[in-house]
Amino acid sequence: MKYCFGIDVGGTTVKLGLFDTEGKVIEKWEIKTRSENGGVNVLPDIAEAVKGKMEEKGIAPADVAGAGIGVPGPVTNDGYVNKAVNLGWNERFNVEEKLSSMLGLPVKAGNDANVAALGEMWKGGGAGAENVVFVTLGTGVGGGIIIGGKIVTGSHGAGGEIGHIHVEDNESDSCGCGNHGCLEQYASATGVVRIANKLLKETEEETVLRSGEVSAKTVFDAVKAGDSFAIKVAEQFGKYLGTALANISAIVDPEVFVIGGGVSKAGEVLLDYIKKYYVLTAFHGCRETRFELAKLGNDAGIYGTARLILDK
Repeated sequence: MKYCFGIDVGGTTVKLGLFDTEGKVIEKWEIKTRSENGGVNVLPDIAEAVKGKMEEKGIAPADVAGAGIGVPGPVTNDGYVNKAVNLGWNERFNVEEKLSSMLGLPVKAGNDANVAALGEMWKGGGAGAENVVFVTLGTGVGGGIIIGGKIVTGSHGAGGEIGHIHVEDNESDSCGCGNHGCLEQYASATGVVRIANKLLKETEEETVLRSGEVSAKTVFDAVKAGDSFAIKVAEQFGKYLGTALANISAIVDPEVFVIGGGVSKAGEVLLDYIKKYYVLTAFHGCRETRFELAKLGNDAGIYGTARLILDK
């Protein structure tokens, strides 16, 4: 049997998966991300974990197709990481070459959101499609664009940075990227809270959100319960995200939008608000594009990085 490894590097933990070449996960586990001291231990720790698993399972290097790795930062097509601040990496270097030399195996690298998109296309909400836009709604808004089964990386490794599409001119607060009015400021978990808190100050309308914690979950729970104020928050959220996705569809025309991340746990009701505004603003040729919830959860990255090495 042939094997491959999928590796998803996060700021707190590294998720690893051992796969067969058909995409079946044989085992998955995690190690701590040691990002101190400029992240010098991150790759050696990964190499040790992979080699340890090969030894444990009695897998010879000749039986391993390679390892794919996703990192939280821009990655070029030839494997260069242009900084990954969450990992302590502040210099540009070739992560493929460095990890490959430690493992003695072929390595392919990609941005974490892009490889998650590849995973969802392969075995998740976008299975069966080759043209997929994946949007993750978490603390921020991430994304990945897959065309013809391949990640759109771009010239600087910044392809698919959906969260930093400009959607609002009248914004005084800065996005984490330093710009103002990015989609991330309205469609992320923190963005939904921002919208809710702003509207709470502007109106005296009764809502369950006045008497407890305001979070993306409590907002959409209130929407499901018919809270009219929460519905207004969901409408604003849907307008920002639905319109942004309509703009994307006019350029890449995907078969399906896959929506993931913590906010997506609200379920189908979330998609209803996105689709409402998507249809209003999408080019007529793209209005029938499907919307699906992500299916792989936190495993999307290891599936995507496994696919990355199998499809090299």
